[in-house]
Amino acid sequence: MEWRLRAIRGATTVSENTVEAMREAVTELLDELEGRNQLQPEDMISVTFSVTRDLDAIFPAAIARPRPGWDNVAMLDVQQMHVEGSLKRCIRFLIHAYLPASVPVYHIYLREATKLRPDWSFPQALQASHSVIESKV
Repeated sequence: MEWRLRAIRGATTVSENTVEAMREAVTELLDELEGRNQLQPEDMISVTFSVTRDLDAIFPAAIARPRPGWDNVAMLDVQQMHVEGSLKRCIRFLIHAYLPASVPVYHIYLREATKLRPDWSFPQALQASHSVIESKV
């Protein structure tokens, strides 16, 4: 089986700037990431989390690090560039990992973050099948 270095994107939002709200959202996001991509922490090279400037209750990496196997993953937290009118209370990630070349990558956008990439807000496999159907019509 051929393995390739792949990049996986994702984002979510939180209802308020609290440790509890951020922990719930990051956990939900990472659970979905691991489940949909069958991703193991030992296959990850690095994770960059970014948060909007209105989130400072806890670092997302501090939430991820206690997850099984994540303590050996290189992680970095940064503040997302502020653009007037952009999505508020948003947590994003960019993960680099080795995955089988034949396996599709599912980018994870949850909650209000589905507005960032509506084309990635439902399984890409479904989207691909819709594209095939539309091209035949």
